[in-house]
Amino acid sequence: MMKKLTTCAALLMAATLGMNAQKPMNAPKGGKAISDELIGIFFEDISSSADGGLYAELVQNGSFEYSPAERDGWGAGTAWKQIRPGHSLGTMQVRMDNPLNANNPTYMRLHTERVKEYYDYKGWKGYGIENSGFDGISVKAGAKYDFSVFLRNIGTAKQVRIVLCVPQEGWPPQDPKLLAEAVINVSDASWKKYEAVLTPTEDCTNAVLQLLVLNVGDLDVDMVSLMPQDTYKGHGLRKDLAQALADLQPKFMRFPGGCVVHGGGDGFWDTYRWKTTIGPKEQRRGLKNTWGYHQSMGLGYFEYFQFCEDLGMQPVPILPCGVSCQGANGGWNMYPTQAQDVVPMSEMDEWVAEAIDLIEWANGDPATNKWAKMRADAGHPKPFNLKYLGLGNEEKISPEFCERFKYIYERVTKAHPEIIIVGTAGPGSHPGNADLEAGWKLAEELGMPIIDEHYYEPNDYFLNKRQYDSYPRDRKTKVYLGEYAAKDKKLIDALAEGLYLLHVERNGDIVAMTSYAPLFAKKTNTNWNPDMIYFDNERPYLTCSYYVQQLFGQSSGQYYYGDCVKFEGDEAGVQQPLENVHYGQSVILNVKTRKLFVKLVNASDKEKEADINLSRFPLKKNCVKTVLEGNANDENNYDAQPIAPKKETIKAQKKFDIDLKPYSMVMLEYQL
Repeated sequence: MMKKLTTCAALLMAATLGMNAQKPMNAPKGGKAISDELIGIFFEDISSSADGGLYAELVQNGSFEYSPAERDGWGAGTAWKQIRPGHSLGTMQVRMDNPLNANNPTYMRLHTERVKEYYDYKGWKGYGIENSGFDGISVKAGAKYDFSVFLRNIGTAKQVRIVLCVPQEGWPPQDPKLLAEAVINVSDASWKKYEAVLTPTEDCTNAVLQLLVLNVGDLDVDMVSLMPQDTYKGHGLRKDLAQALADLQPKFMRFPGGCVVHGGGDGFWDTYRWKTTIGPKEQRRGLKNTWGYHQSMGLGYFEYFQFCEDLGMQPVPILPCGVSCQGANGGWNMYPTQAQDVVPMSEMDEWVAEAIDLIEWANGDPATNKWAKMRADAGHPKPFNLKYLGLGNEEKISPEFCERFKYIYERVTKAHPEIIIVGTAGPGSHPGNADLEAGWKLAEELGMPIIDEHYYEPNDYFLNKRQYDSYPRDRKTKVYLGEYAAKDKKLIDALAEGLYLLHVERNGDIVAMTSYAPLFAKKTNTNWNPDMIYFDNERPYLTCSYYVQQLFGQSSGQYYYGDCVKFEGDEAGVQQPLENVHYGQSVILNVKTRKLFVKLVNASDKEKEADINLSRFPLKKNCVKTVLEGNANDENNYDAQPIAPKKETIKAQKKFDIDLKPYSMVMLEYQL
């Protein structure tokens, strides 16, 4: 009975996967209903995507929780150094007794023995600590930065000078170049939060933040923060990086991973737990990152959901389902057949509760649900309207996995049949792969509404394969292509991905969602190649793949038309593109915005002529033409950005020919 009920619920949910149940009257004949949620984004905290990246916090290791267990040589003092201008004297001590919060137990005690002015360089004195941020602190003249810190005084009251400055090198010693400062009076013998606003007098890319104690005695310091006031919609995310994502017009965001979800690097003990990432920042529990650094959780589940709301995206959170990544502890290379770490079945109810509590936190009524009340207390009384929930991330589809997945899946769908559960097909989701076949078998057994496939391949795969043409058309389970990319970042790689997305649109009745991966990588800490957006402290660097994704994100719709474009030399009536044909087309109608999009990709070294017939559509007089073109091996990098879309407005025509240059993509946008 459970299986029958689950299957029926899945059929109902599948109808909501961006698919139209019936064609609206204003859609001309010949169109095929497809998902209008095809293009989304996948955020994983890899390559310093969050701390030092999208999360706008400028202080690194502000809670002193870095540890050698996370990276060799790291400790509570990482990114900090002792300073004693004027030959002041003191010591710094790492402590964990009577902490601010048990989730962040480490703090720094500053013991000041002497405060002295040396040569009286403008009175720069005191004993304290200095933070260098993430590769320096970048600030703008006239901008306002919110400083905060938790302090606990011991003994007599103290003054603490907070300084943004540029250190000066050389001999004799000179005062740093002052950018902004504030003085805090501290007398409380218990932990208390102190705040100030710093306004730099000039631009600087390599500033530091100093905390200088101006009186002798002891002072405890924790949770040091410097946050720009000017963040994306005031919600604590770096504006330029957030805007780059907004410009993609994504329909959903999958988060927080990836292997981050289930302790991919170290085992199940390092599993991401969403409940420790909500609430006040000082109460959140930091975690060793799978990719070799520290997650402060300043960017936690509340911020993820809030960002989805800000961009009009569906949130797609991914939770573990009782099984670790098979890559834990060297499993990918050293022990390819090792057993996964698994939760005993007797403990699986904890992981069921993890999922149900998340749904209730996101969607529940604060008046009747304690998790929903936590959301409201954080400043969001209205529900987030969670629609999707992912369980698992590319785990090996072992018997242990299947047993635990079924256990959690059946209980979550019974408690919340309105939620669309996203399953997983394991790593390497190509036809013939054992995990893919086992994953699909499990999906069909459970009546799962959608399953997540992953693959990274050289551009040849995306140029020459059309995976979804061969998928059975009667499957009730839809496809989410949750991670994919050609394995380089040249124009030819981006065009190969674009050609493949044309194929996805043609199969948009089977494929419901896609997201390129990874999304971000910091210039100085890159774990993976390629990535869609590279960045430093000053700006993002947009790859060729970014612009292809942007064009597809901007041209979503509900209907696909495959018979409006014919390429010169193609046989009449034969659907293009075919395998090993490096050019293609797609015509998409958005009945909500009344826009029509024609997309053409030529990933070959020959010019192609396309004959276009849009007679069935009531076009208005103008058309916006966007062209992305260059040499096959062109690449956007830190030194040059040769590839970017070029737009022009032209007269709309219903019948015309267009010449596609080698290695180019063209999009035509019409208003109906």
